[in-house]
Amino acid sequence: MSGKFTTSLLAAGLALAACSPSRVDDGARAPADVAAAAVPAPVPAQPAAAPAGAEAALPVMTVYKSPTCGCCKAWVDHVKAEGFQVEVHDLDDVSEIKAEAGVPERARSCHTAIVEGYAIEGHVPAATIKRLLREKPGVAGLAVPGMPTGSPGMEVPGQPADKYDVLAFDRSGALTVYESH
Repeated sequence: MSGKFTTSLLAAGLALAACSPSRVDDGARAPADVAAAAVPAPVPAQPAAAPAGAEAALPVMTVYKSPTCGCCKAWVDHVKAEGFQVEVHDLDDVSEIKAEAGVPERARSCHTAIVEGYAIEGHVPAATIKRLLREKPGVAGLAVPGMPTGSPGMEVPGQPADKYDVLAFDRSGALTVYESH
């Protein structure tokens, strides 16, 4: 194996290890306002319309993640680069956030975001989130279960991207494929 390939694999392994949910309950709890984060406050009227052809301003996204997760930070950078304003909350345990947001156990990943009342779980591409916000389907949110290589924030130089699905979920836990990559 080449040194460059080994280094890439080592870096990917360390990123995955840093994102793995802790099995130790250290007593840390999610902020009391998590449920309120799922229902955004009204947005004040904008003084001027966007120029023709310009994308409307994107809403603020609230992200809950581990303070040690590099791939979560990379995903936050991805959505910021795509125009989202992001408020980040670093928590030792995000499982309570996931439960309150209605993310099914089998669809969970390393970080959870809330945007316009939708839960976004894991490495969902920003373009897919924009589609969700345009279409406004009757779902609780979107998820990319696990951490597929090549998804936003999980890019590994020299490694081909995994094929993965973005799943839509409802409050009953039902999952359907929303998009495939």
